[in-house]
Amino acid sequence: MYKIAVIGDRDSIYGFATLGLDTFPVLNAEEGARKLDELAHSEYAIIYITEQLQGKISSTVEKYRDQQLPAIIPIPGVNGNTGNGMAAVKRLVEQAVGSDIIFNN
Repeated sequence: MYKIAVIGDRDSIYGFATLGLDTFPVLNAEEGARKLDELAHSEYAIIYITEQLQGKISSTVEKYRDQQLPAIIPIPGVNGNTGNGMAAVKRLVEQAVGSDIIFNN
């Protein structure tokens, strides 16, 4: 059975444990990249990652973009929304449907 993981700084992810998700706090980008690789090659189908960490390890995240699993989903951290999560969703929608369907007013 597949699992769901959350990676990022401790303050941003600790609440996800109460939902039954496996949380993996990391202290820096190097540790985050190693943890993402480890989780991606195990039983995790969905990996939530803070936008701040995703920005620091984008090359590692990019390795898994064309794979069916795991789905790597950016989430805002305690420092706020960087916009990276919405940009990633927009890019995936454009790739899936061949057109930009998300309009900014």
